[in-house]
Amino acid sequence: MKSILANDGMDASGIERLTAAGFNVQTQAIPQSELATYINTYNIDALVVRSATKVRKELIEACPQLKIIARGGVGMDNIDVAFAESKGIQVINTPAASSRSVAELVFAHAFSAVRFLYQSNREMPVRGTIAFNELKKKFSEGTELQGKTLGILGFGRIGQAVAKMALGLGMQLRVYDPNITKLKLAWSIAASEITVEVQTESLESVLQHADIITCHVPGGELIGPDQFLLLKPGVILINTSRGSVIHENSLLQALDSKRVAHACLDVYAHEPQPDPSVIQHPKLSLSPHIGAATREAQERIGIELAELLIKAFANG
Repeated sequence: MKSILANDGMDASGIERLTAAGFNVQTQAIPQSELATYINTYNIDALVVRSATKVRKELIEACPQLKIIARGGVGMDNIDVAFAESKGIQVINTPAASSRSVAELVFAHAFSAVRFLYQSNREMPVRGTIAFNELKKKFSEGTELQGKTLGILGFGRIGQAVAKMALGLGMQLRVYDPNITKLKLAWSIAASEITVEVQTESLESVLQHADIITCHVPGGELIGPDQFLLLKPGVILINTSRGSVIHENSLLQALDSKRVAHACLDVYAHEPQPDPSVIQHPKLSLSPHIGAATREAQERIGIELAELLIKAFANG
């Protein structure tokens, strides 16, 4: 019987499928420092992780019996993929399962920003009974998303899901992706088939023209000190990809100078201990890295992981 350790957990739907297929699935959360010992002691054949567990060269070298490393989600920056593959270990992930959930969080933050909900939710419990009219005036300068230009940095599955929702809201698109020149988006709404061709452009062009910019790249600094100088004054920045994508100190300076009107962050440069100066800034809408954390996405991830693992073991 093959043994699988889902160290960062797995939805019950996936566990049920794996168990029914004859696998021994363990879901103990083993501390990083004890992981190699546990894998070797209990003869773990496949290690399933999310973003918390790090699968670096040292762990891979220490566990020669590992056959598969699976990532529940999209980004695999917590796994030394090339080294694992050089050791004959198959590395798999679930890139499609969480796209809609992340895209919906993007717009949850976007609506929160343009209508000042993140700030009014902080102030209403404290001052709502004594300064209602003052707060009403303060938060009455909101804007609509319709007609605004959305810049999408990274046009993979999540970026495309965001684009479809943006078009449905009547927004204009500016897209950057160095690996794509143009792409046809196709989807169904109320039994009607819709197709839209999207042409990508340079990063500089998107930064200069977008009213709202959302990041969907696997990592690396994309908006650093030089790029902040290109931004359209009053832009809104949204990051649900990786904390390193936006230079946090430059972001704080841009917020203070009002070049950036608001920012919306689900990810941070230092997780799980974000910089207090970042999360305490009054112009930030915040969430604790929950882009894929919906019940629907977790179920899809669990099912997709199970199917991929079953197929991988079957193919030897």
